[in-house]
Amino acid sequence: MTLTKRRMITLGTIATFAIAGLAYAYWTGTGTGTGTGTVGGGGTVTVAGTLAPGIEPGSSSAVSFTAANATDTPITVTDVHLESVTADAGHNTCETDDFSMSDVTEDHAVPAGATAEALPNNASLVYENTEVSQDACKGATLTLTLSST
Repeated sequence: MTLTKRRMITLGTIATFAIAGLAYAYWTGTGTGTGTGTVGGGGTVTVAGTLAPGIEPGSSSAVSFTAANATDTPITVTDVHLESVTADAGHNTCETDDFSMSDVTEDHAVPAGATAEALPNNASLVYENTEVSQDACKGATLTLTLSST
């Protein structure tokens, strides 16, 4: 059987449309599916402060901070906040409300597994000088309770 020019053109045209149709279907395919994964649970850091010695009424002392991160991912400490100040048992009449500290912005990533990562910014613990005797705080060991975000 001999193919005439007309049949060859017709078959060529059909083949061209068939290939174009397959290419269109290949590139514009759709589908659906599902996937699962888990998101890290976050964690917390433990922030500790070290107060420079020698604070007295009407003065301030520097407070430096370290952070511990027991998780396996870095955690950023954004701010450090003073929750409270307490004095040791031998100075239980020390008026710790006379101490204050402004929040400190850190914005520091504490590496995973860090035990005492130094935070970059220090604070000042202020000891207000009041009109009453503050002798009850002389020699006291102060504990700063801190929180972080």
